[in-house]
Formats: sequence, structure tokens, C-alpha cells
Amino acid sequence: MASRILITTNGYKETWNTIEYGAWLAGSLQADVTLLGVTEKLSPLAMDDHLPLEDVFERAVSLFTDMDLAYSIEVQSGDAEEVISKKANSGDFITVVSPLGRPQLHRWLVRRSIRYFVETISNPVMYVPVVRLPLDKLLICVGGLGLEVDNQNLALQVAVNNYAEVTLLHVVPPVDLDYPTSRIMSEHWRDLVNTDTLLGRSLRKSVETVELAGLTVEVIVRQGRVMEEITSVLQQGNYDLLCMGSSYGGNALRQLYAPNVTAEIAETAPCPVLTARAKHS
Repeated sequence: MASRILITTNGYKETWNTIEYGAWLAGSLQADVTLLGVTEKLSPLAMDDHLPLEDVFERAVSLFTDMDLAYSIEVQSGDAEEVISKKANSGDFITVVSPLGRPQLHRWLVRRSIRYFVETISNPVMYVPVVRLPLDKLLICVGGLGLEVDNQNLALQVAVNNYAEVTLLHVVPPVDLDYPTSRIMSEHWRDLVNTDTLLGRSLRKSVETVELAGLTVEVIVRQGRVMEEITSVLQQGNYDLLCMGSSYGGNALRQLYAPNVTAEIAETAPCPVLTARAKHS
């Protein structure tokens, strides 16, 4: 478990979501806070949406004090994405980020900040496009291959501390190759949790883990395109937090031709998204 919560802001007014949610997360996990402010050279068109860091810090310190949180403050200059990523990888942090107020043309040409963070930060990342509190319903996406274990353990600690209901979601994607395991998955996806497959055993283990934590758990299995099914369940279930695992790093070759599902979902999610990259030996 990370020992500190790294809360980030570049002064963009919407990053207050990051500060508010990060403070709640720190209180929930009984963790210390590092507040990182990034001073950027902003274009005149972006100035109206930004506040002086001193004003942001004043509000944040008042919030931290009211919540009796231990905190430290850092200010660095440079590109926010690069500064935040470097700081996040320098220690055992859970990094809390939100949209940084980039112009639409910048997002189109360069890509959204969350994509960069998911690819470059090796520790857990909490993306907060909107604050959803209290935390009553938690959706955890499980791949069934063990890649989501780090994220699942962190998500469960948050859930336990907030007595949240947990839903485990697995999506069986379309399978083009015909082999025994794929046939079982395609024919028995509705009761996959009861099958003697690697995925079935993994789902049962996940259910057992949640139940041992004393939480209510539901299992949902869908068949179809991963992004579409996750988005559908997320919208229908009115969840307060989505937890996903990112199985590959920024230098993985498949990033060149396959979308990063975590980043794609985070860009449109109606709630905060927690992701932890799988660690490979």
C-alpha cells in the first residue's frame, strides 16, 4: 500500500476535484498528503480557467487542516504532465489527477493527459473527472489472469473503509480462434464463474477475497467488445468508483496498435477511475 497520496494541480480551477477527492482518499486510507503544484507557461486563452497556485494552496491547506491530515507542499515549474509523472514515480505514491484544462486542439493533437499518466506512472493513479461521494458502490473490472490483483487489493481497502458494495465485472471478448478454452468461454460466459477454467477459478477467488473482507459482492459477466461493455455496465449501475488494472507500460509495442482500454474508459467515465499497472517480474 502506498504510504502517501500525491495530489496534483496546475492551478486549473477543475483540479479542485483532485484536491477534494485526494483529501478524502487520504483520510479513508489514513495516509499522508503531498500537494504538488506545477507552474506552467500558459497561453492567454487559458488564463481565465486558471487561478494563482497561492489561492489554490490556501483553500487546500484549510481543507487538510479541517480533516486533520498530515501534509507537505511542493511547487515545481514545467510541463504539468512531465512534472507530475516524474514526481509520481519518485516514491510510493497514489497519484490523484484530473483534467488539466488543456485546449481542445491540444487534446486532439497531443492526446489527453490521462493517457500520458496511465502509460508513464508505474504506481496507482486515481483520475477524478468528477467527485462522487460518499462511496457506496464500487465496480472492479477483473481480467481473470492476475493482472488486476494490485488494483483489486487497493480497491478493496478503499471499499472496506467505506463499507461499499462491490461489483466484479469480467468481459468475455469476441474470440476468433477455435480452441477448447475459447469454446467454453463462448458457450458458458453467463455462468463463467462456475466453470473449471482459469478465468472461472480466478473469478471465484476474487469473490472469496471480497467476502472475506466482509463486503457484499455481485459478479457480472458480459460478452462483447470490452470498452463498450464496461461503459454500459458503468452507466447502468450508477457506480461511485471504477477500478481497472493496466497490464502494460508506456513502452509496450502493442500500445502502437491497440487502444489502452483504461485510458479510453477514463476519458468518458462519469465517476473517478482508479488504475494500477500490473507488475511483471
